Amino acid sequence: MVKRGRGTIIFSGATAALRGSAGFANLAVPKFGLRALAQSMARELGPQGIHVAFVVIDGQIESARYQHLIAERGEDSLLAPDAIAQTYWAIHQQPRSAWTFETDLRPWAEKF
Repeated sequence: MVKRGRGTIIFSGATAALRGSAGFANLAVPKFGLRALAQSMARELGPQGIHVAFVVIDGQIESARYQHLIAERGEDSLLAPDAIAQTYWAIHQQPRSAWTFETDLRPWAEKF
């Protein structure tokens, strides 16, 4: 990517990357570190044309494992994989004059 002077690297994180919570130290520590890595890479690689972004995924992703939650929580209460992919694609296509570093994705039903 550096040789070509363009490219996109997107890290996926969680709300634990922004703040720790009781009982989530095992998730907060690595996610904090991942976000710091993404920030460092963005500062290092951005001037070389590489777009580095961090996406906070705050909620369960729709899958067979979580299908039962739709009945409990209602439609659109889980993150749709295609909607996540559309956001990643939009980040990849952003013009260099307005790059996003961090984006939060959460279903409308998720508390934050």
